Amino acid sequence: MKKLVAVGLIASGVAVACGMDNTPPIDVPVAPVQTASQKTFIPTIGEKFPRMVVNTTHGKIVLPDYYVRQGKWFVLFSHPADFTPVCTTEFVSFQKHYKDFKALNTELIGLSEDQVWSHMKWIEWIKKHFGVQIEFPIIADVGGKVAKTLNMLPKGGVDTVRAVFVVDNKGIIRAILYYPLDNGRNIPEIIRLVKALQTTDKYGVATPANWYADKIKWTGPEVFNGKDYVIIPPATNVRAAQQRLEGAKEGKWECADWWFCYKPLPSNGF
Repeated sequence: MKKLVAVGLIASGVAVACGMDNTPPIDVPVAPVQTASQKTFIPTIGEKFPRMVVNTTHGKIVLPDYYVRQGKWFVLFSHPADFTPVCTTEFVSFQKHYKDFKALNTELIGLSEDQVWSHMKWIEWIKKHFGVQIEFPIIADVGGKVAKTLNMLPKGGVDTVRAVFVVDNKGIIRAILYYPLDNGRNIPEIIRLVKALQTTDKYGVATPANWYADKIKWTGPEVFNGKDYVIIPPATNVRAAQQRLEGAKEGKWECADWWFCYKPLPSNGF
């Protein structure tokens, strides 16, 4: 899904976000990106999450130190860009399940390649249109340094895929998930995975297929209030954007904005 620039974004300037606490960040650079002639770094389960300073909507954060110092787990989840519809549905869903992650001593931290001010404007848009206030920080991975370090890019691609890293309270990577750009993640499954990992640690047991799944409330895509809609790919030019809105007026589909249109599948669909 190509990166889009939303109508009404701030034209220039860099927003200054307040820090999450009074602990000064440690200025440690992100691990260098290796050349094509070198072996590609691929994160693996069981290794230490690479130490890096990230700029976020809550200020600079040193990963994994910031969460390890608090004795917390964290889930880092990436997106290709702000103001894209699939990403928006995921952010709403992550926020609506935020309390479930917190109950597991787990924090959320999102990521996309846009700048902090773009993240901030996107957060405002989500609040305005869906009544959901995003409370967790979002990394501004301008230039894709974090994405490259954590191998979040698809083969031959430049847009960050939907990666998920579950990191425990010692800073160890415990699980890694990758989804393609066009398909949103199942957020309750990530909650279930964190619960399973913590249960294994606490009791020295393994968990079977679908374990704990029936304990997590799930009502379908939260943005659509449980309705089974699918997303129309965003417009890539001005005329197509106008056609999206015209189609909504004609009842062909519904739109929250020109870049966020959706419709039900045909009755003979899945």
